[in-house]
Amino acid sequence: MTRFDAAEPAERRKLYVDAITAHRERGSGFLTLEADPSALEGGSDAEGEGASDRASGDESGDDTDELGAPWIQFGDGTVNLDCTEDELDALKAVLEEFPAFKIDDLIRPEEAEGVNVRVSAKADPNRIAQFVDTVFLEVYELPSTGRIWAVEI
Repeated sequence: MTRFDAAEPAERRKLYVDAITAHRERGSGFLTLEADPSALEGGSDAEGEGASDRASGDESGDDTDELGAPWIQFGDGTVNLDCTEDELDALKAVLEEFPAFKIDDLIRPEEAEGVNVRVSAKADPNRIAQFVDTVFLEVYELPSTGRIWAVEI
């Protein structure tokens, strides 16, 4: 792999496919994709939506800031991510668009905020890339031109 970030929708999906391919070729345990925090700080997308409450802090007082920048890991046919309860509801809605993807496990650690979700992803790299991009956009409310980094492969 020669590039490790992308901000345009088509380039992000290509980045995901390249990262999945590199991960599989290297036989690594997992790959990690992370949203650039600056994309969530006061940015807006084409529909005029504001930045995610996760990064900007919301008035509900539910400590979503503690989860940090959104990230997604992939390894051994599983997508792993952390989310708030509201983001979990959004993830369940996304999963309706991707019937081949199913929640395998929900972990709610007492010592941490949020929910760790493991989703089975028995699909080709292109379909996994579509799913990952949709999660960043619809679950984490990343602006349509938000930058994603491949931080570990």
